Amino acid sequence: MTLTERYFDTAPDRKWSGSYKWDSDPDPDVIPLWVADMDFKTAPCIIDALQRRVEHGVFGYTRVGDEYYRALTDWFSRRHGYTIDRDMVIYTSGVVPALSAIIKGLVAPGEGVIVQTPVYNCFFSSIRNNGCRIVENPLTRVALSDNEFTYRMDFDDLERKAAEPSNTMLLLCNPHNPAGRLWTRDELGRLSEICRRHGVRVVSDEIHCELTMPGMSYTPYGTVDPAAIVCLSPSKAFNTAGLQIANIVCPDTEVRRAVDRAININEVCDVNPFGVEGLKAAYTSEGEKWLDLLREYLRDNYIMTRDMLSEALPGCPMARLEATYLPWVDISSLGVESEALEERLKTEAKVWVNCGDMYGIAGYIRINIACPRERLREGLRRLIAYLTAL
Repeated sequence: MTLTERYFDTAPDRKWSGSYKWDSDPDPDVIPLWVADMDFKTAPCIIDALQRRVEHGVFGYTRVGDEYYRALTDWFSRRHGYTIDRDMVIYTSGVVPALSAIIKGLVAPGEGVIVQTPVYNCFFSSIRNNGCRIVENPLTRVALSDNEFTYRMDFDDLERKAAEPSNTMLLLCNPHNPAGRLWTRDELGRLSEICRRHGVRVVSDEIHCELTMPGMSYTPYGTVDPAAIVCLSPSKAFNTAGLQIANIVCPDTEVRRAVDRAININEVCDVNPFGVEGLKAAYTSEGEKWLDLLREYLRDNYIMTRDMLSEALPGCPMARLEATYLPWVDISSLGVESEALEERLKTEAKVWVNCGDMYGIAGYIRINIACPRERLREGLRRLIAYLTAL
């Protein structure tokens, strides 16, 4: 058995395990291809590190020590050419709590926060929950060959939105979920120049940064705009969201003090020992080898998904996936509302995907392909059979 077969072609039975992904619907026949949670076991080096921590037997309040910061800073320096000073780092329990605290600490109620739609749904809730306004800078869709499309930033619209004095922050998704874009250095540089000129602070969510297609690399926004706030976590790439660990990189001392105060006000300043040990184990050479095998497996799952959908549903083009494991499919030609279609697929076809409405645009679905290939194939078969019968 190859390492790929051992790590990814099989997966634990997650039904009735307390899994949000698998147990949110009681129907045992539903294949869940929705929330961004992989079905694979995490890297063996992480499991070993957690087992060692369990054997200690005491799980009190956790002090985050030097080894943690070295693991974080060495990983991003070596793998991505991104230099992070440990004094810039604030740890917290997740990227979404980080975003919420950053908005609370730096944006006054009533001010506007720019988002590039379609975009991760928690951007919307984090802005609303802090009494701020959502300001959309919609991405522009661009047709490609082979029944695919992609997105580019609308810089003219961004210029107009950034020029409005009451819009004071932009939430960047880098890489972008659900568009699947891996933003180039030139694109990020142009965005940075516009925002800097108009005094708009950029906060970059880079939780998917490791999940690039093989042969492609992401540009850390902090290497383009050294003043930016960047949110990082190993949780998506290593399937450790339940360990609840993330980091905010905030270079400016006064800004960092305001964010740290908001982290404490929101009571997300403490982390658990398993999150700390998981991050240290992930950001090692053993974690890196597992991650690169994962990226190859996800690429092959993406190719299978693209080919199956293109052949069976030529009227439903898919966004070219440069990063993440979340293909984005245009189903507008079917004449069915995507929110209603999500429910019908779940109850009738027994496959659960996300509707585009939650990301700010109707007429699309998002599919999670981070599962064993035969499970994905069966989920796609059900999806295709249902959609072709409409």
